[in-house]
Amino acid sequence: MREVVLDTETTGLDVSKGHKIIEIGALELINLVPSGKTLHLYVNPERNIDDDATRIHGITNEFIANKPNFRRIVHEFLDFIGDDKLVIHNAPFDLGFLNAELNQVGLEMISEDRVVDTLTIARQKFPGAQASLDALCRRFQINNEHRDLHGALIDADLLASVYVELRGGLQPNFLFSKTATEISGNTASEDIYNSKWSNIKKTYRAPRNQELTEDEIDKHTKFLELITDPIWQSDLK
Repeated sequence: MREVVLDTETTGLDVSKGHKIIEIGALELINLVPSGKTLHLYVNPERNIDDDATRIHGITNEFIANKPNFRRIVHEFLDFIGDDKLVIHNAPFDLGFLNAELNQVGLEMISEDRVVDTLTIARQKFPGAQASLDALCRRFQINNEHRDLHGALIDADLLASVYVELRGGLQPNFLFSKTATEISGNTASEDIYNSKWSNIKKTYRAPRNQELTEDEIDKHTKFLELITDPIWQSDLK
């Protein structure tokens, strides 16, 4: 099962006012295990970035001025996401911007049916609790100390960890005997699994022999003899 965890940064908050994407970060999951494949793109929006937005993500007009526009990177983006499920936190926001960009270059927009919104999942699972990415990192004890500013690839990486926890852990199908390589088919995921998910690897223990010994049977019989008027010998009719 391939899924792509996705995040974007933008020039502002309102796509209806002409704000555009300036950064895309995406990370591939195979059966909930990071494969090691990522996509990180900066995009020239061909318009100015709001000051409030820069304070959130730190991206300036000067930095983005020499980056390619969306038309030049769109096929690289579409090749990476393929036809697989997209995992996004607050999906309507990112999807709105992505579809506006795709529509502008004359390409098919992304259907809501192929998107998993982790914000919706978190609100259903923890009603009334904070459901921001930072709040969920705290809830699941995911280290986000490196997140001084929002960043598309940083946030996609954190979201991948959160998504796994929201789904119930790394191996919801109890494939405890399988390594990350066996699960994902990608050797790069083995190192990621060992470093990032080592706290939930399972140790194999041989089954115990449950057959009673003669001594245990004898002790049990003698113990039963000490019980007066046992219920299993009474007439319950």
